[in-house]
Amino acid sequence: MAQLSPRIHSSSKRSITYKRAFDIIVSLLVSFFILSWLIPILAVLIKLNSRGPVFFIQKRMGTGSETFDCLKLRTMVINEKANSCQAQENDPRITSVGKFLRLTCLDELPQFFNVLKGEMSIVGPRPHMIKDCNDFIGVIPNYGLRHSVKPGITGMAQVKGYRGRTTSFYDIFHRYQWDIFYVRNASFALDMRIIYKTLLQIISSFTKIARSPLNFKKKRSAENQKPVDAYRDDLVEA
Repeated sequence: MAQLSPRIHSSSKRSITYKRAFDIIVSLLVSFFILSWLIPILAVLIKLNSRGPVFFIQKRMGTGSETFDCLKLRTMVINEKANSCQAQENDPRITSVGKFLRLTCLDELPQFFNVLKGEMSIVGPRPHMIKDCNDFIGVIPNYGLRHSVKPGITGMAQVKGYRGRTTSFYDIFHRYQWDIFYVRNASFALDMRIIYKTLLQIISSFTKIARSPLNFKKKRSAENQKPVDAYRDDLVEA
């Protein structure tokens, strides 16, 4: 496991305990009041839309670079490249129901079970495919520092607009910077802010789909396109 530099925030045992308690309580409430009826409905739609299992289970990188089985609702047809090739825009592997699930983030709902098992947290750096992690480690120095905390269902990079496929060094770099920002500054207040912004993004996605279901495209704001040179010093010092 990568060692944290002195600059990176070190959570107290009490903070870790509170975070874990929050994760368990919220995950239980979500499981009972939402997943108990929503997942069966989505499962029927998935099965009617394409052949294959309802859930997609993939090895992801977790705390301390340990792997775990990450749960998702299946959004693609069964294919041999699921563990090696990221989804692309207009990817023919993605089903029509799968496209809706991805745009609204509903495909991530089963990860609340990963949270209950202690493999994930509600807020933290998103877990990546094993192949992607190995690739990114070769590109970004100290990339493993993001594995110093539990991966999350949502995270700092996601609320800043960095979701989905990584298309360049800049995508990888900016995600890493926001993930490390979270590791350094993790707190209950920051978690609440990230959860709030995540909910706003989900509501916005549903609104955009309702208004223009055929032409919905995610756009990044100018704020999220900050020149990469502005982060160069942080990258070296992380």
